[in-house]
Amino acid sequence: MILGIGTDLVDIRRIAKTLERHGERFMQRVFTPVEIARCERRPLLRVASYAKRFAAKEACSKALGTGLRGGVHWRAMGVINLPSGKPTLALTDGAAERLTRLTPAGHVAAIDLALTDDFPWAQAFVVISLVPIAKDIVLPQS
Repeated sequence: MILGIGTDLVDIRRIAKTLERHGERFMQRVFTPVEIARCERRPLLRVASYAKRFAAKEACSKALGTGLRGGVHWRAMGVINLPSGKPTLALTDGAAERLTRLTPAGHVAAIDLALTDDFPWAQAFVVISLVPIAKDIVLPQS
């Protein structure tokens, strides 16, 4: 069952101008240390990487149904990569609290994230799904 869907489209040139103008201040306000480290390791794709993560945060806030208010703030949503390389979002603070309030008993929330860019655009798509918790799992005896 889908709990929320969000999408966002960002002009990479706008993020480039913001990084030029506000640099470290912008980075520290919007991105987590993990995101900054990942983007900074990719010099040729640095700005596009920041733009995709910016779009992911906007899309996630929409999927949560709040936008950037009600305790949901930029750094409470961080793009991370699973061991497989697949991107997802780690939520903390107000964003995690919002997701917990939205998730009914007997379910866990799963966040799927798709990122893409094609200059001058970066896009993110977020789907938050509810997954029922299995009740009577019988493990095989060894």
